[in-house]
Amino acid sequence: SLVFQAAFNLLIPDHSADAFSPPRLAPPGPWDALLERLLGGLGRWDAEHFLFIAERGYLFEHNCAFQPLFPLSLRALACLWPPQLQPRSRLLLSAALLNSLLSVLAAAALFGLGRAVLRRRGEAFLAALLFSLSPASVFMAAAYSESMFAFLAFSAMWQLEKGQSWLSGLLFSLASGARANGLINAGFFLYSRGKRFALQLQVGSASVRKLPLMWKQVLSLASSAALMCAGISLPFALFQYYAYVRFCGPGTGLDQTVPEPLLQLARDKGYRVAGMDGAKPPWCSQRFPLVYSYIQDAYWNVGFLRYFEVRQIPNFLLALPVTLLGSWAAWTYVSTNPRHCLTLGLERSKSEEKGKPRDGFCGPAVFVYVVHATALLAFGFSCMHVQVLTRFLGSSSPILYWFPAHLLQEHEPLLWSAGTDNPTSGKPLLSKSPRGKGAPDNPVVRLLLNWRLITPLSKSILGFFLCYWLLGLILHCNFFPWT
Repeated sequence: SLVFQAAFNLLIPDHSADAFSPPRLAPPGPWDALLERLLGGLGRWDAEHFLFIAERGYLFEHNCAFQPLFPLSLRALACLWPPQLQPRSRLLLSAALLNSLLSVLAAAALFGLGRAVLRRRGEAFLAALLFSLSPASVFMAAAYSESMFAFLAFSAMWQLEKGQSWLSGLLFSLASGARANGLINAGFFLYSRGKRFALQLQVGSASVRKLPLMWKQVLSLASSAALMCAGISLPFALFQYYAYVRFCGPGTGLDQTVPEPLLQLARDKGYRVAGMDGAKPPWCSQRFPLVYSYIQDAYWNVGFLRYFEVRQIPNFLLALPVTLLGSWAAWTYVSTNPRHCLTLGLERSKSEEKGKPRDGFCGPAVFVYVVHATALLAFGFSCMHVQVLTRFLGSSSPILYWFPAHLLQEHEPLLWSAGTDNPTSGKPLLSKSPRGKGAPDNPVVRLLLNWRLITPLSKSILGFFLCYWLLGLILHCNFFPWT
């Protein structure tokens, strides 16, 4: 991805986009110019916000739509590079290296989570490989918070599956410091606690009588769930308070002089600058002053069904593949497990009572992840700029990778092999690729090398991942509209 973005950025002239693009305040040196040629494609669109925040803090009001964990990490890493480089160059280099590391760690965390939930090593490994070719790959490489959020969220889910509640809570809390949609991850804790209590009640009447006081257990359950949810929400709440003090507090001053080019940019674009005299922003007078929701509404017109316009049809088409994939995943799971879904997964199934719960994508443990992905899909489709659904789900939900891996394992003969990952369709299995002994162990590479032999479904899945990976590098890195 890094090599291709550099080549495309060099060969294709940048589009003149109406996006946040602060002026460069000093002429670049030779090393700065070289880094811009090599890594400049990683600093487009919202990456400009993250790099600007890391360099100058939350100077403009609309910068507060971006949580602080990622820019703070960039600022810390930038101290490692030679002072001869300009701040933006040091931050851009830090973003490239940090996200390269975090995307690898996120793939490893997804693999571990898949093994714990799917109970199929091969399917979990295939899902991790698909994550490496994610249709949101350009955002995993660029100076965005997607890689950090994916690593923290997948790691937190994995630790929760292993019963490490406090470590999971810490990781979920850090995730909400990287992206605001991390708040919804509190639902995993609530469901985990509720399911444990519901299953405990179903063990038997004798076991229930052994419980000393039921109301104490309920109180303990409620208090621990509330404490965890508060911890997960804390970074977001603290940042909202910081924004309130910075933009709404009386006599708020800046710790630095704002250069005139930035003040001129604010005047030209109508940006509100922190610490400047004038009328308070309207969100300061709200009962619950949330700068995040105000920015989404006032600056980007984000709201329920606001994006449903004829001129947005191209953006809906961009989001169509991930919308269909997410909807198909939800329908497949619900149609396979109707009773399990109706009881919200709180009823012990016969297979669980026998100690042999069903494995794979349609197993009972996947229920909460399907609900999470469906909620994100419904919210994103109806309330957000719909084209961002691809990276929104790609960095938040393992379902975007588990379900395609499930489809490939179930319907692609080249992946059928003896072992625990056998599909239950009863079809004959092929233990080797038609290429013979030289076939690669990597199943994705095996499918790509045998493109003519794979099924149309496999071509559709891999085509979606590869096309969005390549088109994202071409378009996003040159300031063209993308997801």
